[in-house]
This record gives sequence, structure tokens and C-alpha cells, in this order.
Amino acid sequence: MLGTLLDFLAHWSQTILGRKAPAWRQIALRAWLMGCFLIFCLMGLAYRMVDLQVTQGPELARRAQAQQQAYLRPFIPRRSIVDRHSVANQQAELLAVDRPAYTLWAHPRLFDGREPAEIATALSPILKREASDLLQVLISGGPTAIRLERWVPVDVADQIEALYIDGLELVSERQRVYPQKEMAAEVVGYVDLDHVGQAGLEFSQQGLLERTIQPMIVPRDGYGRLLAAEVPETLMQQSSETVMQLTLDMRLQRAARSALRTQLDQFGAQRGTVIALQPSTGEILALVTEPTYDPNRYYEGYDPAIFRNWAVADLYEPGSTFKPINIAIGLELEAFRADATVYDEGRITVGGWPVQNHDYEYRGPAGWLSVTDVLKQSSNVGMVHLMERTNPRQYYQSLVNVGLGRPTGVDLPFEPRSLLKAQGQFERVAIERATTSFGQGFSLTPLGLAVLHSTLANGGYQITPHVVRGLVERDTDQLVWQPSRPERTRIFSDATTRAVRAQMRDVVDFGTGHNAYIEGYEIGGKTGTAQKANPQGGGYLLGKRITSFVAYFPAMEPEYVLLAVVDEPRGDDAYGSSVAAPIVRSVLQEIIALEGIPPRQS
Repeated sequence: MLGTLLDFLAHWSQTILGRKAPAWRQIALRAWLMGCFLIFCLMGLAYRMVDLQVTQGPELARRAQAQQQAYLRPFIPRRSIVDRHSVANQQAELLAVDRPAYTLWAHPRLFDGREPAEIATALSPILKREASDLLQVLISGGPTAIRLERWVPVDVADQIEALYIDGLELVSERQRVYPQKEMAAEVVGYVDLDHVGQAGLEFSQQGLLERTIQPMIVPRDGYGRLLAAEVPETLMQQSSETVMQLTLDMRLQRAARSALRTQLDQFGAQRGTVIALQPSTGEILALVTEPTYDPNRYYEGYDPAIFRNWAVADLYEPGSTFKPINIAIGLELEAFRADATVYDEGRITVGGWPVQNHDYEYRGPAGWLSVTDVLKQSSNVGMVHLMERTNPRQYYQSLVNVGLGRPTGVDLPFEPRSLLKAQGQFERVAIERATTSFGQGFSLTPLGLAVLHSTLANGGYQITPHVVRGLVERDTDQLVWQPSRPERTRIFSDATTRAVRAQMRDVVDFGTGHNAYIEGYEIGGKTGTAQKANPQGGGYLLGKRITSFVAYFPAMEPEYVLLAVVDEPRGDDAYGSSVAAPIVRSVLQEIIALEGIPPRQS
């Protein structure tokens, strides 16, 4: 190569200078040409080096890294959800869990001569599907990638593998399972096929349940194989040490659902809900709605509205169950005393609008009533007269202070803010204040009403309702994370709340709430039977009503607040006292039995 180059340079030097040129001139020219050639080569080499290092450098580095390292993303299941009981002692009830499953794919071109009918017949008893249905899927699909079944359990997958049929492929995945089925569906919710929450806590707590996973970098050898010694020990470990623990008590959840279903069936009602709260903490012990759904089979033609927890997401007018709140407001404003009396005419006119008691048609005027009597008899006229003694502006501000016009802040999704008339209209129009006094003309959620009553039950403190207790260690029950919540704020004095609780005790002992009475136990309560507002516009639906009952137990030192609401019960005797109060009584009996609470000594 070098000799050829020298011969070439000698030839060119003779051509340029001629054969008779002095030898030294030919040598000098050859040296100059050699220098030019070397400079040209060096420039080409420099260009190539710049191209490799600068232009193609990042891409080449990426390729080299890909050949030398593997990025592994370990699979970590979605967090399990359990109720309030001990996980370490295996007392907690499992509400949601990821389990291994498979998708069964068929690739007919790989059947190796076996007929689709033969394969369909072999799979039929294992998958519990008709062979004709499987055959139709096989022959109507393409030559490959036909999905025969999703969520194949491990034991079924083992049976399929034992068939040794070429062309059948089992692809591993995870399935979200809800062992309690519909029992806690309105709280837990469900995930879709992509493991994304669509309702309940699965939706609102997606970030806590679907954990962030950091990829791991593992080096490869010269053949591209992973270096076993460098694989982290944690790679194959499923990070399932912590679970999401709820405040729900599934024993009460079952009792509430059973009692609710009984009354819905008896009165042919459209829907209903039961809520049980710890008033001191805001912990939701039970929250059921009917009708409900099975989150394992959410795709089976349910009305989409059923996935919204209406106890949290729908507004309604509470009716007489709001009267104790108004009594507390009046006492706190010193508009009247707990031993005050009013004259109940049975029927009055306010701003040109008639207002009457539910029993006016057959009872007529009720006469002089104490504040306790107003609650015991659920007197609308009595409430109007009591709240007329309040300053309209102060009355309105008190309604705002107790929480009307804003959401409760519960950790479940889709909660709206409660609705209250504009302040100017409320202060100016007497009928607005009158209807508000007996629980109509404004709206809130059933949960919102239960929270307001928790304020009366706990001595006057406003609390934030919640169902998420936190994340706990599976083996130790240690609480490793807990949501931050607002501090309790006082909105009623202890004296005010004690006075109202005593009045509500008399409602159960001697008044409209007697259907919730349990011999030997002090229970405070209030019935409610409200007209149902027209969702399409103003006014109320003719003949439609919402019945409810709220209770404190024990009456004077409450540890539980319970609310039952039944929407559109049928029958002439469908009232809060006959429809909702028995539901609460049934749940209270379960609480007494579970906690072993003895009756009081007479």
C-alpha cells in the first residue's frame, strides 16, 4: 500500500516537474504532496470522531447502555383494603385484593393439525362454557391472538396447561377481587380492566392504592444475560407490607344492609341509605345504600347512576330531622330558652303561604307546647314560631357556620356542596325562614345531615367524616401513615347540645320516635317525613316523600350517631316513624349485642 502510494507520488512529481528536473525538487514536491495527503486524512478522521462523539454520541451511548444494562420494573400489586379490625390477628375482613390470574389466548395457526372443534370440546368443561360458543369464537377469529377468556384463576390455568395443546397461550396478569361482593361496594368502589379506579375509594384514593414503582437497573454480561449476582433481592418481593385500613365495621355494615333491605321491600321504596358514625372522631362505621352492585361484575348492565354513592353525592331536603339543629341554633343565639313555650295553632299563614302540621287534618290546634313537645310531636308550626324569635341575619349566619353551603370534606368522591338560599332572599322573605325552620327549602346530603347531628352528639364540635383510617403494617397493625384532617372546631356550647340531646331522648321515649325504643337503653332520636323536591324544577313531587330517622346512642353520652333515609316509600303509613325508625332500632340492637352493652338499671 505504501509502495503504491510512493510510486504514485513519484509519477505525479515527474509529470508536474518533468523528468529532467533536479532530484531535490522532485523529493520536495513528493514530500509536499505526502503532507497534503496526510492532512486530508487527518481532517477526515477528525470529522468522523466529531460525528461519533457529538452527533451520534447520545444515541450510541444509549445503545451501549441497553446492551450492558436491563431496566426491570417489578410488579407491585395494588394495595389491599380491609375493615377496621386487626390485620395481624387475621380479624380484619378483606374488602379488595389483587390476585394472580391469566388471560387465555388462542393461535389457530399453531394448533398443529388439531381441529378447533376438538380444542373447544377440551376447554368447555374447564372454562364452564358451551363448546359451541368456544368453537364460534375460534372459527370467527383470525389465525392468531384470539382472546378466549379473561381472569382465568390459577387452578383453572393449571388444568388448561395440563391439556398440552399447542396454540393455547396463558398470559399472566393481576385481577382485582372484592371478596365481600356488594356488601361494601358503595364505599370501596371498583377498578376497570386497566386497573384504574372508577368509583368509591378505588377512585378517590387511586394514588395511595396504585403505588409508584421505581425501575431497577441490572447489568448484563457479554451475551446479554442478566448477572444473577447483581439482581436485587427485592426484585421478586411483592411490596404488600402495608394495607389500607378503613373505619368500617363490616359487622355493622351487614346489619345495616339487612335492616334497610327489609324496609325497602316492605314499603316498595325506590332507594335507601344507612349511615353510622362515631361522633367524637368522624369515623364512618357503616355506610350502605340500596340498590347496590357487585364490583366484581360491574360491567353487567347496571344503571350508571348506581355507581354514585347517593348518600354522599345526592342532595335532598332533610325535613324534620333538621329541627334539632334549628333548636340548637335558637338556644345558642339565646332567642329562646330550653324551657320556652309556644302556641301551636296547627295551621298558620306566613307571607301568604299556608303552613300546617302533619296531623292538623285530624288533630287541629296543638295548643301550648314546650320546646321538647315541639320535637316530640314534630310540630312545624311550633318550629316556625320558635325560629321567628331569632334575628334573620344571625339565623342565616348560624346556618352557614354549621356547614350549610359547603361539602363535609369526606374522603369519598363526588361530594357536592350543600345548598342554601341566598342571604338576601332568606332575610327578606318570611316563608324562606319558615320552611327552613322545619327542614325544607334547602338541601344537603344524607352524610351531611349525619355530620351535623354528630356535632350535637359530641358536645358541639364540627368534625370531618372519613372512611380511611390509614396505612397499616400487615404483620404488626402499626399505623404508618394517616391522612391529615382539620382540627375540630366548636360551633355549639356543651350546654346547648346537652339540652337538645335530652329533648331527643324524650322523642324516642314518648314521641314520634318510639319505634326506635329499646327497653333498658337510652336512645335519642328524631323522625323526618319530607316532601320530595322536583329535580326538574321548582316545587315538590305530588305524593312523593322522603322518610328518615336520626338517633344518638346512648342518648346523653353518644358513642354512635345513626341515620336511615328511605326514598319514596309507598303506603298511607309511610312515615319516618314507621319506615326509617325500625331500621335504626335493628342496627342499634346489633351494636348492643356486639359490644355486650348491658341495660341500665331502673
